[in-house]
Amino acid sequence: MTQDSDLLIIGGGLNGPALALAAAEAGLRSIVIDALPADRRAEPDFDGRAYALALASVRLLANLGLWDRLAPDAQPMTGIRVSDGRVGEAEVFLGLDFSSAEIEEGPMGHMVEDRYLRRALLDAMEAAPQVTHRPAARVTAQTVTASGVSVTLEDGSTLTGRLLVGADGRQSGTAARAGIRRTGWSYGQTALVCPIAHEKPHEGTAHQLFLPPGPLAILPLTGNRSSIVWSERDAQAQAINALPDAEYLEVLRPRFGDFLGQITLAGPRYTYPLGLTLANAFVADRLALVGDAAHGMHPIAGQGLNAGLRDVAALAHVLSHAQRRGEDVASAAVLARYQQWRRFDTATLATATDLFNRLFSNDNPLLRLGRDLGMSLVQRLPDLRRGFLREAAGLTGDLPDLMAR
Repeated sequence: MTQDSDLLIIGGGLNGPALALAAAEAGLRSIVIDALPADRRAEPDFDGRAYALALASVRLLANLGLWDRLAPDAQPMTGIRVSDGRVGEAEVFLGLDFSSAEIEEGPMGHMVEDRYLRRALLDAMEAAPQVTHRPAARVTAQTVTASGVSVTLEDGSTLTGRLLVGADGRQSGTAARAGIRRTGWSYGQTALVCPIAHEKPHEGTAHQLFLPPGPLAILPLTGNRSSIVWSERDAQAQAINALPDAEYLEVLRPRFGDFLGQITLAGPRYTYPLGLTLANAFVADRLALVGDAAHGMHPIAGQGLNAGLRDVAALAHVLSHAQRRGEDVASAAVLARYQQWRRFDTATLATATDLFNRLFSNDNPLLRLGRDLGMSLVQRLPDLRRGFLREAAGLTGDLPDLMAR
């Protein structure tokens, strides 16, 4: 039977287009089915979203031919400072200080604004002959047979392929229609996200400050700007977000401290609830899940998109090697390799972020003493500190082809 494509990818955010481009490297055709209209995806304004891309993720984007375009607007992260504090004590350092100089490969990662990454992926899809983008299209049904998959769109049309991939977020309709259940819980925390401008240069250093209500990440952007990901208890976060800009900043300042001088808002403010969600399986018959469709975790380590891009690279690796061997890329044996590779890693990462959030989002004196002693010990052990850096850069474990160089 003639099929419309090799891969039908549901989800046009970041992971879906990245997978289509990675699959094209192996000669596989993809259709990316995107619920949003193309002009919404292409909006050029900064909406406050930015990503801490680990070095392994930068390698993936470079191998897909995207990094030369992204690099001029990317901010290298040359250091990470981790602090344990209280509100009003943000300028006091007690914790860990990492430098990219401790690893040979260069900066541990880069900060990239969503608008640049999204636009680069859209343009690359348009230029790739093996990728078809179907914007403003919603899937209403999916069917799997022994020889392929098909999806029905809202307009009544159907598309057929060999493999169906869900890249459609934490509320994945692809996973739900396949009967894949999820495990997870809410943290009772909400993230407040915004970009800020500040007087003093950040010098490429990312800050992770642990406060009793939840962590505060200060992530360097180009120029004298940073991206804030600030976690508070749900009710408090909603009350803060309802404040006018000037009062919002008054609440942020004592948490932020004055090490970067005066701060002002540099874009819109956003909130999103925080929780853990893991798909009980990453694959089903002729189906695979990537990104938040497979796993959603606390942003405490900034690994959400990196974990998704690692899924993309691993699935592309498995599919390309199967294609070379003449295997059916959607067979149970091939998809089992992908699940075996990624499910343990993501479960481990999710468990670690969950543990760190619970350990640090409190003001228990005994826990505070224990975690501060632990951080002081790590700070004094260069080999252990270097191991943490390489983990943050995505350089540990079995790397997929597109991230290995």
